[in-house]
Amino acid sequence: MPTVYSLESILVDVAIDVPQLPSRGGDVLATGSRTNAGGGFNIAAAIARQGVRCVYAAPHGAGRYGEVIREALTAEGVQWTAAPRPGDSGFCVALVEPDGERTFVTNAGVEAAVTPDDLAAIAPAPGDAVVVSGYDLLYPGSGPVLVSWLVGLPAGVLVALDPGPLVLEIPSDRLSRVLTRLDVLTLNQREARLLSGTEASGADLLAAVRPIAPAALVIVREGARGCVASGGLLGDRVVAVPAPAVSAVDTTGAGDTHTGVLLAGLVSRIPVDDVLVDAVLVDAVHAAALSVRRVGSATCPTRAELDAAYPDRHRSLGAGAA
Repeated sequence: MPTVYSLESILVDVAIDVPQLPSRGGDVLATGSRTNAGGGFNIAAAIARQGVRCVYAAPHGAGRYGEVIREALTAEGVQWTAAPRPGDSGFCVALVEPDGERTFVTNAGVEAAVTPDDLAAIAPAPGDAVVVSGYDLLYPGSGPVLVSWLVGLPAGVLVALDPGPLVLEIPSDRLSRVLTRLDVLTLNQREARLLSGTEASGADLLAAVRPIAPAALVIVREGARGCVASGGLLGDRVVAVPAPAVSAVDTTGAGDTHTGVLLAGLVSRIPVDDVLVDAVLVDAVHAAALSVRRVGSATCPTRAELDAAYPDRHRSLGAGAA
């Protein structure tokens, strides 16, 4: 069975629903709150819910936040390889506005210090995938270790990066080395604009980003507009996948849902051709549309839920794409 090894660090989300963001120095009364495993947990859960084996290979803490993470991984059937680390996992405060938009403050914990021993515990093989986030490349402990390991992975191991909102803070030497090894670069519109230095959208924004990772399948997620993709198996063909209209209540984790469903689809459909890439992108967009209708961060639907909600989503692609 192919495996997705996640090195996207897991921490705990402290989500707070607010009517609007407070002004600097001000305050606002929350309308609700919740605490649950988040960060890299969202993508691990999304992968597992598609019936694909996922292994979490980054550290987690021995404290109360680490316990929350272990319980969540167990519930999703996700294995972990690192023993609980002295200290605790970090947390992220997410302020969620009524339209579902979220604003973050992250406090890193032991997950920010991946070691060579952590990575020695896994051996991705051709047909497997490895996914990493920009946070992990940014952290001074994890970043250099991960870069050296990623660029040395054998051919046939799919390497995916979601650079995240702090993309411009990743040291340029680390980012440039990883970009040369990438098979998949997936980022949202804001991140794509930061990387490319343009304010374009759609296919124009995608064209501006593609040279950054010329060998990779590049995907720009555009929220309610869906996504655009090109490169990799798609070659120069540009695929635009519109999102179904939904009323979003919480967009936290929507990008992770998209990426998790995408990676699960790619590793479970070997060999993959460009038509199947289209189908996997359709799955990812529709799964993300379902996830924003749910409150929380790890809100990816199962494959059965996706099929029940959007049974005809592949119709325009032909029978062989489903």
